Amino acid sequence: MSRLGDLIRTERIRQKLTPKQVAKKCGVSESYLMAVEAGTRIIADDQARRILKTIGLKQQNEAEFTLDDIAATVDLAQVQPRMAAVAAARKPERKEAELAASTREEEEGIAGSVWLDALQSVLKRVPVMNAVMKPVSYKLVPVENGRIEGANPEKVFFYLAPDDSMRGFRIHRGDIVLTVPAQSPVDGAIMLLNYKEHRYLRKIKVLDDRQVMLQSYDREYEAETAAISEIGFLARCVQVTFELG
Repeated sequence: MSRLGDLIRTERIRQKLTPKQVAKKCGVSESYLMAVEAGTRIIADDQARRILKTIGLKQQNEAEFTLDDIAATVDLAQVQPRMAAVAAARKPERKEAELAASTREEEEGIAGSVWLDALQSVLKRVPVMNAVMKPVSYKLVPVENGRIEGANPEKVFFYLAPDDSMRGFRIHRGDIVLTVPAQSPVDGAIMLLNYKEHRYLRKIKVLDDRQVMLQSYDREYEAETAAISEIGFLARCVQVTFELG
């Protein structure tokens, strides 16, 4: 059991709650919660904090859960073979005398880096970018079959919504939007784009092969027709994260 899973289970039992009750409160399935408690399920850091907050552990935050803590929810039976492969690739050829002279600190340092290298195959530290595309924080995201939402993990980033221009489409100021690369318009998608020397989140409606409608919705719905050639499409939005309460 991981530290995170143990903490959730201990607090749940203390409050005399069943897994089903907690799962319902957190908006997840009972099987998902049980897997987290058992330490066999990969869980994003924002989801971990949401569960902790929901069951009343408001003092826990990301500063108290390191990469290793979150990684402890990974099924070690799957990760350990990868770690062994990475370790074998990294192990230099040394003479026996040199190996004997290795210090404990060096060995621990190598072991730690091997763990982090292996972990990259299941979790990715994805940057949260502000309106001027500078990283302001990072979030851990599960990697499935070497991809995040079907995209190269190195090309994926979160975008911090700078205003309420898209709140009619359920994206409010301060929400964090996961994006994947897209350099052409996607009909019906919410996209991050450059237009008239500004960066926007807008819902796209493709009118024809030359024009699109850029839709926003703050207090009122607004739409502007623009030439595709005048727009720099940066990314497609695939997920939005927001703080509860």
